[in-house]
This record gives sequence, structure tokens and C-alpha cells, in this order.
Amino acid sequence: MTKPSGYSATQIGLHWIVVLLIVLQYVLHDGISAAWEAVEEGREAASGLLVPMHILGGVLISALALWRLALRARRGTPLPPAGGHPALDLVARVTHGALYLLMLLLPLTGALAWFGGVETAAGIHVVLTALLLVLAGLHVAAALFHHFVMKDGLLNRMGRPAS
Repeated sequence: MTKPSGYSATQIGLHWIVVLLIVLQYVLHDGISAAWEAVEEGREAASGLLVPMHILGGVLISALALWRLALRARRGTPLPPAGGHPALDLVARVTHGALYLLMLLLPLTGALAWFGGVETAAGIHVVLTALLLVLAGLHVAAALFHHFVMKDGLLNRMGRPAS
């Protein structure tokens, strides 16, 4: 399969929708945390929209991640920018793979904790949440490094679709 010159409009749109949903998950974190603490203490979780919104966000993220993976498998991804170091290319592949894995595991562990009452899953969910934050930060830092230091146009690939 030949490598595309860039990402499709669908791939770019899904990327930014997932970014927004992940940011919202962090914003809604306090509501789900307070509800989980109430459940752990044997109290009834406060009603409202925060918990269902957090759950829906997780479901949407995992569904969109699966869609993105299907698009990657069918269409492929562009080659790394020319002039990069093979070690950096490996770090990028591992980081992307880990981000996709986390987009699938976080909703799963959250569901096991919330709906199944599995406390171990809740602990894993907390650790994976922190890992997602670190990897997302690395991802953003790398994109900015490519844009401002390497000036290789990599960041532009998530802004405009390839023809």
C-alpha cells in the first residue's frame, strides 16, 4: 500500500473531536470522582448530568478511536517527515499506539469500575488517566517541536486534508 501524503478530512475531524472529548473528560472528572467516592462510602451518588456525560464521553472516545483505527488500517498514514531521526520515529509510533490503547482501555476500566463495582479497575483507571495526560502532553510537545524547531510541516498535516 502506498503511503498517503497526509491525513483525510475524516481523520483530521475525528482527531480534533477526540481531543475535545478527552479535554471534556478531564473537565467532568470532579463530578465522576465525587460520585465514585459516594458509592465507595455506601452513599447514593448525586444525580445530575456529570456522571452520564462522563460515561457517554468514554463511549464516544472508544467508538471514535475504533473508527480512527479502521481508517488507519484502510487508508494508512503519511510517512514521518524527512530528515527525522529513526529513534524519534519509533517514539512517535509507540506514543501513538499507546494513545490508541488508552482510548480503548480507559472507557473499559471506567465501565468495569462504575457498572461492575470492580475497585481494581477504578485504580487502574486512575493510573491510565495520568498516563494519558502525560502521553497527550508529549504528543503536543512533539508536534510543537516539529512546527517551531524542525519546521518540517508535520503540524500542518492535522490542519488541512491531503488532496
